[in-house]
Amino acid sequence: QVQLVESGGGLVQAGGSLRLSCAASGRTSSSYAMGWFRQAPGKEREFVAAISGSGETTNYADSVKGRFSISRDNAKNTMFLQMNSLKPEDTAIYFCAVARLPGSPSRSAFLYGSWGQGTQVTVSS
Repeated sequence: QVQLVESGGGLVQAGGSLRLSCAASGRTSSSYAMGWFRQAPGKEREFVAAISGSGETTNYADSVKGRFSISRDNAKNTMFLQMNSLKPEDTAIYFCAVARLPGSPSRSAFLYGSWGQGTQVTVSS
């Protein structure tokens, strides 16, 4: 079992930046893709970005492409999400997750088996 802890959320003005971190512990493996998802009040959880185990392949939602950047440091078992040019519609709880099986970084939440508790990101206009 993998334990995930997100950090780095907070309140920021529109146009600002935040960097989220996801620290993994337990049965971690660099063979597994990891991803970020978010859930706004009253909305379904949605895909944000994902990264392969090696970090060579990334996948982004159209809504964040060009503004957000996902990365990982396997030596430190940590994944990051650099968020720039933030918009009020980016306000949500952000969750990190680890894939159930080795493979490409997927957009589907069903393919992720371990989840963190989430970190709140609030963007004011």
